[in-house]
Amino acid sequence: MAKKYQAPIVKKAFIILDAVSKSSQGLRISEISSSLNISKSTVHGITAALEDRGAITRDSVSKRYTVGITLMELGKAAYERIDFKNIARPILEELMEECQESVFLGTRNGDRVTVIDIIESRKDFKITSPIGTALPLRAGATGKLFLSLMEPKDSEKYLHSKALIRYTPNTITDPAQYEKELEKVRKNGFATDDEEYISGVRAIAAPIKQYGAYTPAIWVVGFKASMSDKRIKSIIEQTRIAADKINKKLSIQP
Repeated sequence: MAKKYQAPIVKKAFIILDAVSKSSQGLRISEISSSLNISKSTVHGITAALEDRGAITRDSVSKRYTVGITLMELGKAAYERIDFKNIARPILEELMEECQESVFLGTRNGDRVTVIDIIESRKDFKITSPIGTALPLRAGATGKLFLSLMEPKDSEKYLHSKALIRYTPNTITDPAQYEKELEKVRKNGFATDDEEYISGVRAIAAPIKQYGAYTPAIWVVGFKASMSDKRIKSIIEQTRIAADKINKKLSIQP
């Protein structure tokens, strides 16, 4: 197999964009350089090019860089091209009405799961998250679901590549135990999260068939008090049925 050309400067540009986008106050060149271990001269050259294209902008007083309008334009264009969200939305709305919990649509994006759409619960107290939010791949029901789609030997290798983060007392941090959870997901066709990512919160995730370059999934999230042991079985069934409906609609798309 031919070795892929890595284009290091392009990688560094994206790493810098990622760091700037995640900083609420913006970043100076020196801060970008030290936090990413990239030389100041390289950071200066890349930020100058990105600023010239409107991808980032620099405050003239603080000298801090923040994301620019061009990224907003690119993000909007990319979002509008994800047409499976339009196919899924009516079914997600039905699912929310059935289970009365917030329903999410997302896709794997490397080491993250990105929220593509959300139908918020009508309850006063509900779980919500902005579109575009990135969740850790090794966390919660979505993490289990997407990792279960890998070959067992690949998921095992991935789980051992970095230490599993403990988010709550219920988080699974032992790779061997996590692998057993993945086997359950492969067998059952859905994944669960019982206060493993956020204390007091439960989730159910079900896969959607691959759509072009995307690997989507849907998940229902709510507080444990409302997603009780008594209700959880029906919510699992409702989520799986919704996923099947979306899959059938996607299968007839040209």
